[in-house]
Amino acid sequence: MSTHEGSPLALDAETMRRLGYRTVDMLVDRLTGDPGPVVGRIAPQDMLARVAMPAPEEPAGFDEILEGVERDILPHVARLGHPGYMAFIPGEPTWPGALGDLIASALNLDTCWWLGAAGPTALELSVIGWFRDWVGYPQTASGVLVSGGSAANLTALACARETLIGPMTEDAVLYLSDQTHSSLARGARVLGFRPDQVRVLPTDERMRVRPSALRGAMEADRAAGRRPAVVVANAGTTNSGAIDPLADLARICREQGVWLHVDAAYGGFACLTERGAAALGGIELADSITLDPHKWLYQPIEAGALLIRDGDALRQAFEITPDYLKDVEAVAREVNFSDYGIQLTRTCRALKLWMSIRYFGLAAFRQAIDGCLDLVDHARARVDAEPELELVTEPSLGILTFRRRPPGVEDEDDIERINADLIARCEAEGHGFVSSTRLLGRYAVRLCILNHSTSRREVDDALGFFASAPVVTGAERPADADRDRNPAIEAGWLGRPRLDADTLRSLPLFTTLTDEQAARVLLAARERFVHVGDNVVEQWQATRDFYVILSGTVRIDANGRTVASLGPGQHFGELAAVDWGASYGRPRLANVVATAPGRLLVLDWQLLNWLMGVAPEVGRTIERTSRARMAEL
Repeated sequence: MSTHEGSPLALDAETMRRLGYRTVDMLVDRLTGDPGPVVGRIAPQDMLARVAMPAPEEPAGFDEILEGVERDILPHVARLGHPGYMAFIPGEPTWPGALGDLIASALNLDTCWWLGAAGPTALELSVIGWFRDWVGYPQTASGVLVSGGSAANLTALACARETLIGPMTEDAVLYLSDQTHSSLARGARVLGFRPDQVRVLPTDERMRVRPSALRGAMEADRAAGRRPAVVVANAGTTNSGAIDPLADLARICREQGVWLHVDAAYGGFACLTERGAAALGGIELADSITLDPHKWLYQPIEAGALLIRDGDALRQAFEITPDYLKDVEAVAREVNFSDYGIQLTRTCRALKLWMSIRYFGLAAFRQAIDGCLDLVDHARARVDAEPELELVTEPSLGILTFRRRPPGVEDEDDIERINADLIARCEAEGHGFVSSTRLLGRYAVRLCILNHSTSRREVDDALGFFASAPVVTGAERPADADRDRNPAIEAGWLGRPRLDADTLRSLPLFTTLTDEQAARVLLAARERFVHVGDNVVEQWQATRDFYVILSGTVRIDANGRTVASLGPGQHFGELAAVDWGASYGRPRLANVVATAPGRLLVLDWQLLNWLMGVAPEVGRTIERTSRARMAEL
């Protein structure tokens, strides 16, 4: 029977309770029972066949619906809260937080306006106040809860641009490191930054952005008439947990009048612990900070947060009041959160945070984060103790990278094949779910320990497998090792090279090209003549061309010293040309000066990325060169 007479979609109280109890029982059984595999793999065609059906005209029983969910859907999801989930960035929510989401959804709370949601709005202000105090921001700071780190980063960039520039201009420049999360590049694209307005800066041996590189890039841009606008720093990179030198970067940004945004999506909540707060020193100097409570604060997805040091800047960047919202315009101390970001209608994300933190107390969250840091230290000790395991980067904020390196195996491609095979077998054989990455030019196994249920047992199981499992030699190169980039090739260039296909294939880099591939390179590449003393590439430039020497010689200089001398058949420029997907490249890391008259074959980054996709040996050769050059620089 309906509680609203005439409504076909309403239920009576008894039915609502029965459906609710049935659903909660199912959830509790699943959360407290055997965790099973971390990931439920299934072929796309099989998965689609399980759930595909026409939209039903007639109703079905709730028990039948829930049984279908349990049978066909839930077995085929990654269990992010599994104690063996140590890949990517896991997230294990609390039950009170999930109940907070249930309340917000059942009551359809819309927190865009004070008039209709004063209680939830005040709750969000309170939670933002907690975060503000934890990171060391002043009382005048403000913030907003959003869907996650991507939305927070986009909102931060928009606020920075509006505050410093206003409407988008062609001279504004954004600075990132080569370890920055891809959401910042996506946000820059959405906001109208062109690829040549984004600088991807090099990192040091600890994967931190180099302040000297930032200064150099800014000086080069100012000299060229461009305007440095925003710098993004990392407080816990996804790859390795690296923390940029926040205080040093803040000092440079203050001197230059540039906005400093810190992406601390998962790592920022380590500030609740003594070790984390020390590691994150300087974060309080940033103009804005991204946090993700649905990561290391153990909240259900979705829950992200953005903090802005100058509280008024956030509202001024987004406040627009059309005629149809005049009746709900905020007055006095009222807050309409629709004036603080890109969403109008928005759910209540604060309730789950408030409920779970109140229920457990902050000390429990601090203990959980400290426990993860202890486990990472334990993992590092295990890696050090195993003769065939090699540390790639020092542990930082819950992340450790390492790899298996059997005696006598020196070739990087062979090491990659061995470790990629071990990662796949680790999951398949039930020893835990880990991921891979590339750091310092090396393929690495990435262990990410953030779940509060993960224990030494899961860590030891995974590391024991990597240390002792039989190594499979001669395995195929992993399918995802080749870069999947196939951008459109630009129309032909003036100054096409005076080469034929056979001459092109006589160059070491191009020996494996087919006739069709060679013809396309010759059509789209161009030729450049150089004289002694010509600066072919200048350090910190934002160009992305790739060069192959046809004749003559060049010298590579970096940081006041000569790194290499190159001659016919050798190449350079690969670090800027192939990095950061198909849109953004790092600035040049070295000067390249002609030391003898010669000719250069020039491929733009689009042509090079296409070639690496269709001719895998070209890609492998360039990747080997990149690793060697990064070590020299």
